[in-house]
Amino acid sequence: MIIVTAILSFETEADRNAAVAATSQVQKATRDEEAGCLAYCFAADPSEPNHIQVFELWTDPESLAAHFDHPNYAAMVEILHTCTGYLASDNRLYLADDCGPVYGEDGKFRASAVTGPKENG
Repeated sequence: MIIVTAILSFETEADRNAAVAATSQVQKATRDEEAGCLAYCFAADPSEPNHIQVFELWTDPESLAAHFDHPNYAAMVEILHTCTGYLASDNRLYLADDCGPVYGEDGKFRASAVTGPKENG
């Protein structure tokens, strides 16, 4: 799995909210149309009024690479660059294994899933 995260910064909360609304159709299109995209979400941060939190989940490197050549990506870049108050993006890329559910059958955090031998989820 590949995880992409980002924090997009805006001058005001209103600018941030307008950007979330302006990008919603492209977010949905990316999830619906692009192979390997399991999640693609640009959401208003409830604790930071000028930030959007980005979360993307991709099945493989080829799908993510294809995304950067897809019209949806070009549309997202265009929208963000025309949004009022857009300041910056701080983004990160992670490679991860799916370790199964967070909680075990007992309802407790499965710490061994990330600290010990892999369990089947």
